Amino acid sequence: QVQLVESGGGLVQAGGSLRLSCAASGRTFSSSAMGWFRQAPGKEREFVATISASGLSTYYVDSVKGRFTISRDNVRNTVYLQMNGLKPEDTAIYYCAAGPVFAVVRASEYDYWGQGTQVTVSS
Repeated sequence: QVQLVESGGGLVQAGGSLRLSCAASGRTFSSSAMGWFRQAPGKEREFVATISASGLSTYYVDSVKGRFTISRDNVRNTVYLQMNGLKPEDTAIYYCAAGPVFAVVRASEYDYWGQGTQVTVSS
């Protein structure tokens, strides 16, 4: 099992930056692919980024490419999402998730979820 706790959300002006962290506990973190999703009010949960268990491979939704960077530290059992050039449309609750397979964009394919952290971008 993997327990996930996100942090780092907040209120930021458009063009600003935030770094989200997701601390994991459990023996399987280093063998799990990790993903970030987000959900805006009234919208479905949306895939944002994913990283392989080794950290060598990443994949992003087109809308965040060049602005967001996913990374992980398998010693600290933490996955990060560096968000630069934030836009009001990035406003959402951001969730991290753990799953067995890299490059999966469907939320249903992930086994474990955190509670989410709110990101609000003002214009």
